[in-house]
Amino acid sequence: MNSLLAIVIVIQVVTALIIIGLVLLQHGKGADMGAAFGSGASGSLFGATGSANFLSRSTGVAAGVFFVATLALSFIGSRPQSGGVGVMDQAPAKTEAAPAAPAAPAAAPAQAPAKGAGQAADIPK
Repeated sequence: MNSLLAIVIVIQVVTALIIIGLVLLQHGKGADMGAAFGSGASGSLFGATGSANFLSRSTGVAAGVFFVATLALSFIGSRPQSGGVGVMDQAPAKTEAAPAAPAAPAAAPAQAPAKGAGQAADIPK
């Protein structure tokens, strides 16, 4: 399963790079073919309009392959892993709850504080 995932990721990255290259090679609608291949576009490698069609079709094919690779990655990622270890499988097991703390002892009856040094009753007048 991991080798299939690796192959699909490689296909997706390669097609992404191909799409980037093909889009950068193409010219906008306002660009003249003569500017790309010299003064005479009819003498170019693909003919007068052949390069535009070739690059457009190649970009479409690469985009289709990229789309299929993306769907394959989402399908592979959504399937449960058989025998794989997930993040939650690595978490420590929950132990038994700690015993409850003992109840607080009953409050002792309020006593008057003992008079100690420094209190007002001990200061001579």
